[in-house]
Amino acid sequence: MNKIIGRKLANGKRRIERRLDKTILPQIDQPMFTASNIHYEVADRVRGLAYGGIGAFHLLARRIGLIGTIDRRLHLLKIHLPYHESDHVLNLAYNALCDGTCLQDLELRRNDEVFLDALGARRIPDPTTAGDFCRRFQAADVHTLIDVANEVRLPIWARQPASFFDQAFIDMDGTLVPTDGECKAGVDIAYDGTWGYHPLVVSLGNTGEVLSVVNRSGNRPSHEGAAAEVDRALRVCLEGGFRKVLLRGDTDFSQTTHLDRWAADPRVQFIFGLDVTPARHVMADDLPADAWKPLQRPARYQVQTQPRCRPERVKERIVRERAFKNIRLQSEDVAEFSYRPVACQQAYRMIVIRKNLAVEQGEQRLFNDYRYFFYLTNDWESSPADIVFRANDRCNQENLHAQLKGGVRALQAPLDTLESNWAYMVMVSLAWNLKAWWALWPQESPGRWQERHREEKQTVLRMEFKTFVNTFMLLPCQIVRGGRRLIYRLLNWTCWQGLLFRTLDQLRC
Repeated sequence: MNKIIGRKLANGKRRIERRLDKTILPQIDQPMFTASNIHYEVADRVRGLAYGGIGAFHLLARRIGLIGTIDRRLHLLKIHLPYHESDHVLNLAYNALCDGTCLQDLELRRNDEVFLDALGARRIPDPTTAGDFCRRFQAADVHTLIDVANEVRLPIWARQPASFFDQAFIDMDGTLVPTDGECKAGVDIAYDGTWGYHPLVVSLGNTGEVLSVVNRSGNRPSHEGAAAEVDRALRVCLEGGFRKVLLRGDTDFSQTTHLDRWAADPRVQFIFGLDVTPARHVMADDLPADAWKPLQRPARYQVQTQPRCRPERVKERIVRERAFKNIRLQSEDVAEFSYRPVACQQAYRMIVIRKNLAVEQGEQRLFNDYRYFFYLTNDWESSPADIVFRANDRCNQENLHAQLKGGVRALQAPLDTLESNWAYMVMVSLAWNLKAWWALWPQESPGRWQERHREEKQTVLRMEFKTFVNTFMLLPCQIVRGGRRLIYRLLNWTCWQGLLFRTLDQLRC
């Protein structure tokens, strides 16, 4: 970042800190919002753009080779009149980054002259053309697009410090995408009676990146097709430089026919849940008493000052007052034993949790109960508690599903076939990957700023998509073209502009 920009950012920070300083607060006898006599006009020469961050992400897409790789590997158009494949793909991804929620929002971008000029585009595809492009996809074409994303993420991973490659966490789970459409090919009734699709999402737990999305009919089981996608994700992570890979999934993903093959590679570990069957229940019951150890879960966060008083548990009070049946967790114990699944040729390590429960009704305790939870792993070195905690960390993928549904709006079904909706999901989820790649691109500067840069990277990775859009996309800009340059002139100051300009400097290097 040059000195002039750094000085302007420092002045902006100083001004806002002065306005927010509580010690400089005069006595005011009227409300704080005092604006009146407001008028609107249309500018003649000055042109502004609300989503000023779009230029930074287009620069990122060009820098990592996303545009060229799409056009080189994806061939769906016989002639380019006037759009290329990359234009269609980025059109949907940029629409999500600009807070678009559906195909129809492309019309807003298409009729925004300043938005078009900011991207150097004469025109962009309209919603109908974008839908027609999605219908051109077959399963092989969608897999090609997934491979394109996996190819361009490798140089971004290569910029990370050595500790980044200690272990990759590959999480997999299915999620339901309901739809009210009656003419959509591939829809079916899910296990809970919902009509729609049942896509499989494979993600990298370290960064939250989407490694693969596979759309399936609504009545398909969660694990269907998961083994092929796991092999694809393993290949990408190992080529990317990760020294170890941990596969995580719930009970639906304990694909015992593939465990021996994965365990044959010493770099691959797995933790899968197993269903509680009568035989496994008996095996846990037969364990000696000294095999069980108390499971102590660590605190969610460290108190920096004084611990606060816990608020009243209103729901539990109502349950007691109305004498509803209530199940309360008293304690947890953990044990382990060797177990060989039927489809495997070797035994693995079974970790079992016993949850000790109290069944109550009102103020009266009816009886004590217990329930078992099983985890199968080929990790023979970690403690049972560590394996349980790492298995529980997979639940963070539920937050990813929520972001893909409610934030990015990638897990939707706006089209009329299974393959076209699959292609739509993959292209829009690219917006979420661009968010992760934006956070990963700036390298940590050695010295006194290293820890701060590391914290900024983790903060951006953990941001919800809506917060990310408001932070890095909703930047009011004046668009100026001159001297063979396309200038985005920011019109306000935010606390994240230092990271913005640091990332832009590294993108241009």
